[in-house]
Amino acid sequence: MTNPVLVDVTRGDLVESRHRGMVAVVDGEGKVVFSLGEIDRPVFPRSACKAMQALPLVESGAADAYGFGNKELALSASSHSGEPEHAALAASMLAAAGRSEADLECGSHWSFEQPVAIAQARAMERPNQLHNNCSGKHAGFICAACHTGMEVKDYVTYEHPLQGEIRGVMEGLTGAALAHDTCGVDGCSIPTYAVPLKGLAHGFAKMLTGEDLEPIRARSARRIIDACMAEPFYVAGAKRACTDLMALAPGRIFAKTGAEGVFCAVVPEKGLAVALKCEDGATRAAEAMIAGVLAKLFDHDQDVAARLKARASYVMKNWNGVEVGKVRYNPAF
Repeated sequence: MTNPVLVDVTRGDLVESRHRGMVAVVDGEGKVVFSLGEIDRPVFPRSACKAMQALPLVESGAADAYGFGNKELALSASSHSGEPEHAALAASMLAAAGRSEADLECGSHWSFEQPVAIAQARAMERPNQLHNNCSGKHAGFICAACHTGMEVKDYVTYEHPLQGEIRGVMEGLTGAALAHDTCGVDGCSIPTYAVPLKGLAHGFAKMLTGEDLEPIRARSARRIIDACMAEPFYVAGAKRACTDLMALAPGRIFAKTGAEGVFCAVVPEKGLAVALKCEDGATRAAEAMIAGVLAKLFDHDQDVAARLKARASYVMKNWNGVEVGKVRYNPAF
């Protein structure tokens, strides 16, 4: 099967780029209600599955023991922009467990957002690990390990018991068997596992609905999703797609991106979850795709649908403000 072209990019009157993609929209029982392309093909969710990886933090009781609220839970499932609020909250989470930036094993980098990176360069000699987009997730890992008596050192390795627990969580949610042969190393050094796109969507649908989950997992999963929707800034940051999509319809959309063109989302009022991948890994196209798919799921609310469509198809301008072309989500889908 060839994945369909879901987004094209024009310059003048000509198509300059085309982006193929695959999309799965699934309910809590695993029924595929809408699909495009090769949804049985394994993909690396990358950061799109951070809400799944945050489950041990809540299920273990660590989140409650350390007094974490919606902001901390949202940050534990985030790919944040390294803005001051993000770094400060990650530091606060670590301090609650008696730990610090030195215990993180995610590495450091400047913010991916140009305005934030410029501000960082003006204010500091170099960023530390708190500025890593994954520091909130890693702070959650460390807190879960500390609360349950696990050794913190090497918590990013495949062999560490916390990563084994996360592997089990993801197997239970996605239905995929995960081991070394489906494992790679993510940008923040933890294991990342390839799972069928349909299974990824089903996993998020189960997190939303609680279908076929033990009560503690169902409660914990919904708590994380609700926290992200309540505090979208802490999931990503200013002018980021995840934050903007959730702020567009507060409490009605959960959205989380992952590297290489992956996006996951849930629509609570429909009981549905979305997983998609832009085949060539382009973030620009993946953001247009998720907005276009969500617009389809909000066909009952024309105001929300119109705002989503405006994110799916839009005019591009150059540095002088001159219109040069368009990004267009294929309305046929």
